[in-house]
Amino acid sequence: MLRPMKILSALWLALLATITYAADATQTDVRGEFHQLLEDYVEQDLYDNPVIATYLGDNRYNNRFREPIGEASINARKLREQVFLQRLYAIDPKTLDASDRLSWESFELDRRVTLDGFRFPRHYLPLDQFNGWHIEFPAYASGDSVQPFASVEDYANFVQRAGEFALWLDSTIPAMREGMRKGYVQPRGIVEKMLPQLRAQIVDKAENSSFFLAVEKMPTSFSRQQQAQIRSSYRQLINDTLVPAYQRVLDFLEQEYLPQSRDTVGLYDLPDGYAWYAWEIARRTTLPLTALDIHRTGLAEVARIRAEMTMVKQQVQFEGDLQAFFQHLKQDDRYFFESEQALLSAYRKTLADIKQRLPQLFDMFPSAELEVRAVEAWRAQSSAGASFQDAPADGSRPAIFYINTYNLHAQPRFGAETLSLHEALPGHYFQGALQLENEALPRYRRYNSYTVYSEGWALYAESLGRELGLFNDPYSWYGRLNDEQLRAMRLVVDTGLHAMGWSREKAISYMLENSSLAASDVEAEVERYIVWPGQALAYKIGDLRLQALRVQAELALGNNFNIRDFHRQILLEGALPMPVLERKLEAWIGSQKVDLSGAEDDKTDPVVLLDKAPAP
Repeated sequence: MLRPMKILSALWLALLATITYAADATQTDVRGEFHQLLEDYVEQDLYDNPVIATYLGDNRYNNRFREPIGEASINARKLREQVFLQRLYAIDPKTLDASDRLSWESFELDRRVTLDGFRFPRHYLPLDQFNGWHIEFPAYASGDSVQPFASVEDYANFVQRAGEFALWLDSTIPAMREGMRKGYVQPRGIVEKMLPQLRAQIVDKAENSSFFLAVEKMPTSFSRQQQAQIRSSYRQLINDTLVPAYQRVLDFLEQEYLPQSRDTVGLYDLPDGYAWYAWEIARRTTLPLTALDIHRTGLAEVARIRAEMTMVKQQVQFEGDLQAFFQHLKQDDRYFFESEQALLSAYRKTLADIKQRLPQLFDMFPSAELEVRAVEAWRAQSSAGASFQDAPADGSRPAIFYINTYNLHAQPRFGAETLSLHEALPGHYFQGALQLENEALPRYRRYNSYTVYSEGWALYAESLGRELGLFNDPYSWYGRLNDEQLRAMRLVVDTGLHAMGWSREKAISYMLENSSLAASDVEAEVERYIVWPGQALAYKIGDLRLQALRVQAELALGNNFNIRDFHRQILLEGALPMPVLERKLEAWIGSQKVDLSGAEDDKTDPVVLLDKAPAP
């Protein structure tokens, strides 16, 4: 028989166990609710953006494009963002674990920034020479991109998708017309660059269209009847739907839009333009920075890198000033590849060399395959020098490192190591593949991206070259400096164009004076910044923040700092807004210091350190 005190103790323990179980169950319910919220958002986003779904390897919507531009679709997207933000605010982030707290903070910042952006009518500027479905969508028809062409159904899916694309393309005309009426128009030089891009898709014979490329690559398993039917449907699609749609947009731009395009190039010259640019800065950097702060940082970085370039000039004993050295590096054939194939072979060899060295600095490695390809001819003239395309999470196709071979004198030999570090190993390919392959993350986090994180990481990856044993001659080190100078100049030029009244010509002149970049490259870069305001700021801003975090960790941990552990912490949780990543790293540094001191009882909870509200 139990004594009264023991009965009370037993009852108290039972009650305590019940309360603890209820608390655990509540936490589990909250976590499940939160993950369902993230999953619902991803599902809605993939449905609204079916081409993005295809890009990610989700083939459920391969026959759809997206809604035409209009007030109805814009209002629907805004309502969606508002509803999801309210659902998020019903969940207390303090009830979530550390990883889910990162997701909560990231999702909340994303929804607020997106909603703030509805103030600015970006749909009035749906096309430009660098972005826009008019130049991106033809790549999906090539048979070498993300759109699958393995079955008869795949071919039928693309015909339907292309029909919806034509409807969307038509919808750009009333959108731009309304923009003209309200003072939102593209610069004249940008419109002129779009005209040949549109003309390239207006063909007299369907077989000459880039939209016919996949037809020429039909699987031999298709019957003759199936092949004939596909050829017929694609001819009809191109002749009756796509060519007329491109022609209508071309006629509109030439006859109506071009005469009313503007002489200025900066965002500041549009209605509410200064506020628009401030929003672009916040969106791209996830940080509360001003254009003036960024401009000054850029000027200081450009001066520092110029000084290092001068040291290289002296080291190779070049006679003449720095400008003469730039011209020498741009004109001497010794510094350039003799053919596209030689360039591609050199990059493949460089990547194989880097891959062997990575275990010095990393203990996480992606499994996705990586290919090096030349940029397709139809988009090469207006494309950047290089770009990267992630592999889908299911591994159905490789990641692609694109190199622009349109102008071989824009791709010097001494830039191969730096560009490979940035775009592939351990840059975009490494970071992007590890994020997509991390099934412990919610899909929202696996698919999400922040320019300041991804491009900041890629530029930081360039800085690891010497630690990996690269840059062993003065010219390859100069290649690193030249690429870093490009990112530093972006801080000056982007803010100059959009907040300080710089002209296109002034921006081009500034970049030519401070680097050995090819004139064609500089022109394409400046025109990219004109139509993509703020995006170019994220590279150097992100790199500077990551470098500062590394210094902070090295100083705090001393001889116990482990570079592999640091890189694991940067990459482990995938892309994060910079303020969220900084709080995460500060918490990790704090926990490492506690571990080293042996004071386990006082160990800081990383979740507590993440309690601060995200910066706007």
